Amino acid sequence: MEVILIRDVDNLGATNEKVKVKSGYARNYLIPQKYAIEASPSNLKQLEERTKQLQKKEAKLLAEINLVIARLTDSPLQLKAKTGTSGKIFGSITTVQVARAIKEQKGYEIDRRRIHILDEVKELGTYKARIDFGNGNETELAFEVVAE
Repeated sequence: MEVILIRDVDNLGATNEKVKVKSGYARNYLIPQKYAIEASPSNLKQLEERTKQLQKKEAKLLAEINLVIARLTDSPLQLKAKTGTSGKIFGSITTVQVARAIKEQKGYEIDRRRIHILDEVKELGTYKARIDFGNGNETELAFEVVAE
């Protein structure tokens, strides 16, 4: 029996995937638990329509991500930090400070958990951070640490 999965099912498939299972498994478990629906012609048409809409939505999201990436990489960020006489920073620069600088200077709010600073920032200079937007979309962002 062929069914269309409504939700991800371990060891079987992902959402909106058409899979072939034994009829007892489908009738007694998948369909009553609302994990799947029967793969009838009308349900298959609905599946095709959903996948078209998802593809359009993903293309639009990808275009927005590319716009944000272009805007973030056009010029380096400047972060101000308190320093000693030798140019060393009191403490270090964190992802929270980088996220705040992106919001203030570029106008985009990015979650700090998506930002990964590549090198430890303890002195003045130019450094890089990687921003992960999900679905394999990521970019490197240059930022400069200057004295306050």
